[in-house]
Amino acid sequence: MSERLLDILTSSFPKLLLACIKVTIPLTAIVFALSLILGFLLALVQILDIKVLKQLARVYIWIFRGTPLLVQLYIVFFGLPSIGITLDAFPAAIIAFSLNSAAYNAETIRSAIMSVPAGQLEAGYMVGLGYGQIMRRIVLPQAARVAFPTLSNSVISLTKDTSLVASITVVELFKTAQQIAAVYFEPFALYCEAALIYLLLNTLLTFLQSYLEKRLVWKYSAEKKRRKKKGALA
Repeated sequence: MSERLLDILTSSFPKLLLACIKVTIPLTAIVFALSLILGFLLALVQILDIKVLKQLARVYIWIFRGTPLLVQLYIVFFGLPSIGITLDAFPAAIIAFSLNSAAYNAETIRSAIMSVPAGQLEAGYMVGLGYGQIMRRIVLPQAARVAFPTLSNSVISLTKDTSLVASITVVELFKTAQQIAAVYFEPFALYCEAALIYLLLNTLLTFLQSYLEKRLVWKYSAEKKRRKKKGALA
């Protein structure tokens, strides 16, 4: 490696890292939070079998899972101005990514809730609990344990997909690498450096996922033992 290239990589690394911290990570966090809320609502509508809303939810999921994220991003940022709705690049990215991710999260959450045996709902009714209490105390804690690995993987995928917002002028990690590469004419080295930062970030997320999964399993096992012990004493 030449001294010039080493200097370029050394000077560009803090800029890339700063773009990751200031834009890529917040974008990922905001989108995941919003998509998780919307995904839960879409899943709940289907589980409650509210006919009209259920059909609308299925159509929503069909559309957003069946069309490319990049196309959806372009529709929100470049397409909406043609009908009088103009958004800045960052809010447009949040909207497009949230709507897309919510469709996938809805299916993950729905399948996780439906994996809980129906007998547990019946047992809840028998002890006098309402539907909301059964969901909050019995169903959702178990569903969360099932859904957690898939939702965690969606966060990792979302982190990588944020590079797409460079196409609508959001200056995140990849866009910053493009700008620096345009100045120094070293695209290979700079894009590899950007890829390394994505890899480091997602490695941290993978370790966090593993730790939280173990915590969830431990907590579930401890709760299960406590209930068995309580039942034996009764």
